Formats: sequence, C-alpha cells, structure tokens
Amino acid sequence: MSQPANADANANVDEKVLQYEHFINEVLKRDLQKVLEHRDLVYEKISQYLQLKNTILSLQEAGSHKLKADVDLGCNFYVQAEVEDSSRIFVAVGYGFFVEMTHDEALRFIDKKTSQLTTFTEQLTKDSAEIKANIRMVLEGLRELQGLSDLPERRRREVF
Repeated sequence: MSQPANADANANVDEKVLQYEHFINEVLKRDLQKVLEHRDLVYEKISQYLQLKNTILSLQEAGSHKLKADVDLGCNFYVQAEVEDSSRIFVAVGYGFFVEMTHDEALRFIDKKTSQLTTFTEQLTKDSAEIKANIRMVLEGLRELQGLSDLPERRRREVF
C-alpha cells in the first residue's frame, strides 16, 4: 500500500473514532444521566408518599383528631400550625392537583401510587442498563476500530 493511501485510511479511522466518542459523550452519557436523574426524582416521590403513609398511621394510632405541626413557608421559615380536625387530608395526586381524602382512602391511594411509581422506577432502571450496554458496545467498537487489545476484567470499570 502506498504512503498517501495509508494516511487517508488512518485519517478516516481517526474521524470515525472522534464521531463515536462524540456520540458516547454527547448522546449516550447525557441520556443515561437524564434517566438516572428522573429515576431519582421518582424515588423521592415514593419516599414522600411513604412518609405520608407513616404520618397517617401514627395519626390513626394516636386516635386524636387535633394535630400540631411546623409548616415550612419556604426558605426554611417555619410557622406552628394547629389542625382542629385531621380526619380528612389533602393528598397530591399528580399534575399539581390535590384531592381531599379520609385516612383510609389516602392509604389505599398511597399503596396504588407507590406500586405504580415502583413499576416506573423498574422500567427506568432497565432503560439505564440498556444505555450502559449501548455505551459498552460503542466502546468495544472503538477498541476494535483502533486495533486495541481487550482490557483485562480487573481493569474494567462501570461507565456510571
């Protein structure tokens, strides 16, 4: 093979390597980060619903309808609030809507909602695993394209 043809082939390989690296860094890793952040937000919602469930159960155990609580007004400013009748509460059902429910209705809703959110987190976890597999596949393609030998198992590390 002549010298200019070999240089063109190397330039073409280098260009492909840059394209694949750009795809990994700008598309796949960004998508993975978005999926993981979304999953974290869903886990936070689940945590809030479970905290509400525990609060409702402790209200039911106490048997008192009167409730005193510190309410966050924002920016860590709290005010003491007193609720005369806590037998009915407002529960966030999504999209900024709140529904007034009894304790039993709220507990049933929380169980259904946490089940739904847990299923959603499982799907997000599968999506993140799929993106990680795609990253790994592109990295393997880059390795082959550059003619590098495979890394030993002990030197490999997780992408995220």
